Amino acid sequence: MSRTTDPVQFPSLYQINTRATLTDLFASLGRQPTLDDFPDDELNRLAKRGFDWVWFLGVWQTGPTGRKISLEHSEWQAEFREVLPDFQPKDVSGSCFATTGYTVNTDFGGASVVQRLRDRLHTRGMRLLLDFVPNHTALDHPWVRTHPEFYVRGSEEQLSKEPQNYIRLEMPSGPTIFAYGRDPYFAGWPDTLQLNYAEPALQQAMLQELRNVAELCDGVRCDMAMLILPDVFERTWGLRPEPFWPNAIESIRAIKPGFLFMAEVYWDLEWTLQQQGFDYTYDKRLYDRLREGHARPVRDHFRADSEFQRKSARFLENHDEPRAAAAFPREIHQPAAVLTFLCQGLRFFHDGQFEGRRKKLSVHLGRRPEEPVDTSLRDFYDRLLNCVHLPVVRNGQWRLLDCTQAWDGNWTVDCFISFLWQAPGEASLLVVANYAPNQSQCYVPIPLEKLRGHKIHLQDLMSPVAPDRDGNELVFRGLYLDMPAWGYHVFQVTLLDHASPV
Repeated sequence: MSRTTDPVQFPSLYQINTRATLTDLFASLGRQPTLDDFPDDELNRLAKRGFDWVWFLGVWQTGPTGRKISLEHSEWQAEFREVLPDFQPKDVSGSCFATTGYTVNTDFGGASVVQRLRDRLHTRGMRLLLDFVPNHTALDHPWVRTHPEFYVRGSEEQLSKEPQNYIRLEMPSGPTIFAYGRDPYFAGWPDTLQLNYAEPALQQAMLQELRNVAELCDGVRCDMAMLILPDVFERTWGLRPEPFWPNAIESIRAIKPGFLFMAEVYWDLEWTLQQQGFDYTYDKRLYDRLREGHARPVRDHFRADSEFQRKSARFLENHDEPRAAAAFPREIHQPAAVLTFLCQGLRFFHDGQFEGRRKKLSVHLGRRPEEPVDTSLRDFYDRLLNCVHLPVVRNGQWRLLDCTQAWDGNWTVDCFISFLWQAPGEASLLVVANYAPNQSQCYVPIPLEKLRGHKIHLQDLMSPVAPDRDGNELVFRGLYLDMPAWGYHVFQVTLLDHASPV
């Protein structure tokens, strides 16, 4: 099976939890599976559903120290037992972000298996995304003993005052205090040590690691990429490094043109990382505004610079966020998904999202709970994916539309979000949502000159709704809508009297 891989402006990505998926396979195979055992049927299904990228989370080698810490951490233990009522210690694999090096985990089959997986994806017109963890390593990474200067150190005073952020390790040269890897707003991650980007040799070593990773895949998702920005690093550690990302990205693309960089990033630093060369950055702001459930902040978010939006990775869940089926009530989940995945940017979906999984799996666990499939939600996503992968939505021109009052004083116009997709030779797509807990009315003027003088057919691709309207009315006054709370439409626009796209 093969698929044409034409350039796509707005691709889609599917994230897979590698270890949990292989654990599922173990139950059917009765032996330790490798990535060679990842079913061709599943790859075919992902290709048929239109995905361009598949992210296999957590393929790198981890060590016994990380697993031991995961087993001993009381807060994590409580989380494990909440997710897995039948929890057993063997379910703990250790965090996939506490790496001991960028070699493929021996449990998964080694580097040659990942190379074959990449080739299997390429055959189907898809590409492989893997992790890069720039901020920290596991405590048992070889560098801790061979290159302790690669890590941020601490003092006795810091260890005494902040035991949550520092640890004393026995080293060949004697006891040494190291800093845990961390986000400056939270306690350190006790299964990691903080890399010191103010050390030039460390930057060179990490660049070489990135080169090694690039030999195995087509792109990387960079964990907490903003933590090593010079300003952030200096505020956190009192040390100012030279910038890492611009040089690293340029160096990799010199040997791997088209290699993709996606950043996990927060704190309004998305644009900064885009300017440093990242193809895509997490759009947590859109997610948060959708969670809040108010239309205006979401609509205003879509007024951001077009280039920024085109480089935004849009999601409703990932391994760090709660499951969308649990975080969003059903009536809000669906319009939130329509707005998220039918706007500009990279469309980022997560393993189990379509089936309505509700339990967020810790990255320390290697087994996920059994959960029933939500068939109605799965059917919704089937319809939505058909829209997401239309040529007009993958390669077209997007614009936000302004809605107008249905009558003077009708404040519910503020509850609407609407936008339009256009592409030569393709039917335009009109997306509209009443993102509010109340019934709302408005007019949506459709700025398409070709509508004038024609009867227009509007086919909702998400429901049986299919009204016909006068083209002049749609252009001048607009499409009248009276929609229930959290209602939405995805209208394909065609000329009724010519049966042709607009």
